[in-house]
Amino acid sequence: MILNDSNFLLYAAKAYDVKKSSSSEEFYEDLKRFQYLKRLFKRYEEADDLKIRLILNHIIVLYNCFGAETTHMLFFKLKDYHGMLKPFVLFLNYLPEVVEYEDIKLKTVDVPLDPQIISELRKI
Repeated sequence: MILNDSNFLLYAAKAYDVKKSSSSEEFYEDLKRFQYLKRLFKRYEEADDLKIRLILNHIIVLYNCFGAETTHMLFFKLKDYHGMLKPFVLFLNYLPEVVEYEDIKLKTVDVPLDPQIISELRKI
């Protein structure tokens, strides 16, 4: 299944680990983490305010809920922030060679890394 706007919820539901949740409310709460990440990356971009541990925590929770499919979902939902996202996914060792969504086959090698984020992640 190729990830796009029309099937994002279905894609997420298929990847979701049902054992970790007790209701559909928890599923939607977990989906909100994509929006939270978008806000955190936007804040970093606009105000140079990097909440490294908060971003990392949200991403870890997403991987715990959605498994390896999280990578495709993250790159799809955070299209404008690939350079900021890649260091986190790389740090967690979930970065594949190619990420696919819509009509895009993104070679992750071609995505530049944000140097400030890399520097902060190395301190952890």
